[in-house]
Amino acid sequence: MGIVYKVVELSTVGEEEIEEALNEWTAAGWSFDTMQFAMRDASKRPAMAFLTFTQNENRE
Repeated sequence: MGIVYKVVELSTVGEEEIEEALNEWTAAGWSFDTMQFAMRDASKRPAMAFLTFTQNENRE
């Protein structure tokens, strides 16, 4: 039994988009692991976000 990872890429980074992705994937049985942001050089706002989720290999 191992861990399976799911990476979700968000090209629009805002509170609503992040909440929607977190709620969608945790409702599907995935556990939130990490969030990483890709920044633009000319802006303080992130260009993209990557959310990582995990679940046990034997879960469907």
